[in-house]
Amino acid sequence: VQLQASGGGLVKPGESLKFSCAVSGGTVRTYSMGWFRQAPSKERQFVAALHWSGGSTLYADSVNGRFTISRDNAKNTVYLQMNSLKPEDTAVYYCAATKVVLSGLRTPDHYNYWGQGTLVTVSS
Repeated sequence: VQLQASGGGLVKPGESLKFSCAVSGGTVRTYSMGWFRQAPSKERQFVAALHWSGGSTLYADSVNGRFTISRDNAKNTVYLQMNSLKPEDTAVYYCAATKVVLSGLRTPDHYNYWGQGTLVTVSS
């Protein structure tokens, strides 16, 4: 399974950005998908996850209400819509895929496949 993330860039505080993560070599609806981020000198941090069933989503407290994870089965792609961006959202963002149970989706070690990182810089 290969994951190709895109959509990073430089934005101002309060603006929006949408990431895409295209899945190849597998079917997105059979994997739980997650987004993680890593800021300089910090550990990789959970952002959001979507259970393979499509029925459950998880969010970090810091992004809940601002970010939305979704998927398009026809395009075999998962998205992360980020609204009301803040400077503290600046990081390299990664998409990842796993078949672990729901309770494990916040832990990066539980993910088997990772896309390349895409950088978001939120600055005025």
